[in-house]
Amino acid sequence: MMNSIPRVEPKVLGTENISQLQKLRHKGSAAIKSMLLNKGWLYFFVGFLLGRAVILSVVSPFAVAFLATMWFIHREKTVKSMFAVIAGALSYSVVHSLFITLAMIVFILLAGLFKKFKNQQLVLPIIVFSSTAAARICIYSFTNQLSSYEWMLVVVEGVLGTVLVLIFMQSIPLLSPKRYRPALKNEEVVCMIILIASILTGTIGWTIYDASMEQIFSRYFVLILAYVGGAAIGSTVGVVAGLILSLANVANLYQMSLLAFSGLLGGLLKEGKKPGVAVGLFVGTFLIGIYGDSATLIPSIIESSFAIGFFLITPGSWFKRISRYIPGTEEYTNEQEQYLQKVRNVTAKRVEQFSDVFEALSKSFATTEIASPDNDELKRETDFFLSQVTEKTCQTCFMKERCWQKQFDTTYSLMEEMKDDIADGNEPNRRVSREFENYCVKSKKVVDAMKEEISYFNANQKLKQQVMESKRLVADQLQGVSEVMEDFAKEILKERQMHEQQELQIVHALKQLGIQLEKLDVYGLEKGNVDIEMTMTFYDYHGEGSKLIAPVLSEILNEMVIVKQEEISPFPNGYSYLAFGSAKEFVVETGAANAAKGGGLISGDSYTTIELGAGKFAMAISDGMGNGKRAREESMETLRLLQQILQTGIPEKVAIKSINSILSLRSTDEIFATLDLAVIDLHNAFVRFLKIGSTPSFIKRGDQLIKVEASNLPMGIVQEFDVDIVSDQLMSGDLLIMMSDGIFDGPKDVENTDVWLKRKIREMKTEDPQEMADLLLEEVIRTRSGEIVDDMTVLVTKVVKNSPKWANVPVYGEKAQ
Repeated sequence: MMNSIPRVEPKVLGTENISQLQKLRHKGSAAIKSMLLNKGWLYFFVGFLLGRAVILSVVSPFAVAFLATMWFIHREKTVKSMFAVIAGALSYSVVHSLFITLAMIVFILLAGLFKKFKNQQLVLPIIVFSSTAAARICIYSFTNQLSSYEWMLVVVEGVLGTVLVLIFMQSIPLLSPKRYRPALKNEEVVCMIILIASILTGTIGWTIYDASMEQIFSRYFVLILAYVGGAAIGSTVGVVAGLILSLANVANLYQMSLLAFSGLLGGLLKEGKKPGVAVGLFVGTFLIGIYGDSATLIPSIIESSFAIGFFLITPGSWFKRISRYIPGTEEYTNEQEQYLQKVRNVTAKRVEQFSDVFEALSKSFATTEIASPDNDELKRETDFFLSQVTEKTCQTCFMKERCWQKQFDTTYSLMEEMKDDIADGNEPNRRVSREFENYCVKSKKVVDAMKEEISYFNANQKLKQQVMESKRLVADQLQGVSEVMEDFAKEILKERQMHEQQELQIVHALKQLGIQLEKLDVYGLEKGNVDIEMTMTFYDYHGEGSKLIAPVLSEILNEMVIVKQEEISPFPNGYSYLAFGSAKEFVVETGAANAAKGGGLISGDSYTTIELGAGKFAMAISDGMGNGKRAREESMETLRLLQQILQTGIPEKVAIKSINSILSLRSTDEIFATLDLAVIDLHNAFVRFLKIGSTPSFIKRGDQLIKVEASNLPMGIVQEFDVDIVSDQLMSGDLLIMMSDGIFDGPKDVENTDVWLKRKIREMKTEDPQEMADLLLEEVIRTRSGEIVDDMTVLVTKVVKNSPKWANVPVYGEKAQ
């Protein structure tokens, strides 16, 4: 019998192992970051190289500037940075280390002396200049070398140190892990390049196979930034790094040209990925090298080869991480777009949540309002009413036991019938009254108690009705707010839509007209809500946006399109920006005339015209009850509330009820306000009238006059009321005349003011709104022999079909659907 051999399953690297590797990689990265940044070893290394950095043979402004920056930003790491700088200086020369040590001692003394000054960013550069100059003068004094040339070097070294402090203050913080904002300014990028070039200066004298370390790493950084940022960043890095390195070693002056040209060429060839950028460096090396000594060509090629080797083995994740910090790169743009998208989504989500909350509250109020009293509730109310009556009458009656224990149903039904008749305001039915008198020994006393108690019962019912009406208003208001917030959330999330067919038609049509289009963004093509943006070039702009492009768009989209905004470049062939949108089908012209009582300065009437969103236009007149300042305040407050509420997008009916509720709760005096509101939809000329205690309005259509009126109490009299809305369809050329009661009731010795006003309006030859308003006001005042007995206001609005200034330009091809 053979022994069974256990089967061994092969181990597969599963998701758990992959996650463990990722955790180990993350831990390793965190450990390296902690060692370099938190423990300060990166600053130690940077300080060591800056301690060695020397330019112009004897000038060393880097060390003290670095120490001042560390004192200002990371004071706890200052001591370690000092030792690093001294160690680097000792590796260069003893005299150099003495100068660095003396300069740092002077700096520490001065910095400690002036540390209480608030603006350290201005004090530290001055201290750096003083400490550097003092140390250098001391060294020159011991060596008896204080000629005019040395004095010039002292000044140059101090000034450079002062400038480097300001540069290092911007670049050193970029190494800190506390920087969360993934964006660098152009100034910060240049400062970072200067810091890197200054650090590379400390590697002068180090070689690998006759290849200089500073040249290898300078070209390596040029390759990285040319690959990440393109030609502009690459050439900038090359110029700055080459300039600083040439100051350190005059023999390397031609290297500035090599680095700048290689950065430019590598950036131009970045579309070829890493090999393309590497080819740019090789071409720059050969072209610049052939102008120099032939003996330097081979070392230069070796240096470029080392730099390219390091560049090719650099992980791609490093480039993506660096790209996020360089303005203009694709990764930077994506990072910004992701951030903006995240903020937009969070904002829209929060607005939607608020909208849901308001909608839920609206439903809860609406549910309690819609639910009509059921039989159980009516039964409870009747029981409570009868209990109040019996407590005053039946409790002391000797027949209580017979009525309420032995004959409960008969007693209850009779008293319920009596209560219903009294509640309706009628005398009790004779049959019921006779039966009740025969049944109850104290019938008169019970009826009197019922009549007394019914007033409280009716007051309670009225209070419940008012509460119910208030709940209905609150429900409408909450629903209106919910709809406004929901629309706002949709507006936030509105993305740029793709309309390929229309975009092709637009591009083709503009190309036929000879207009050079650089960029086209179509955000919306809904009827009445077209939103298109263009970027194009013009050699000499002569209004092509409104004369040619808008008519072309109108023809393609079957809708009138106009220029909403244009920013024209002042230079020939410069980039110009134009935004196009839907034109309104109708436009309005308004005219107003008013006069205060007795010819005074303060009128109790107020009027306003409001441009609402979604192509709506509102006109309103409010008449404060009475005259003078108080009436003016009431009417102005009504219109102010109306404008603020309507501009949020809340429906007109809800807005009116809200204003009425506010005014009725706020005003304790018997001073109220009327409101005459008309809202015109400029897309179809449909008008809605909301008249609250106001006089009729008139629509003049040729010789025809249409009267518009509604019956509603003035605002503030009652807390709850229903608003009657009157609607009508206007036509092009119609004139809408709105007026206060001072105009409508103003004519003297006129039996029928309605007919008189119609005749006066019909007889007017002018159709100018302002002229009509002035004439109507003047006619009313003439009937009073020039006396103004009440505040008068008339508002005239003319609706006109919007005709384009330029005819549509026909295009070849099928129109947009």
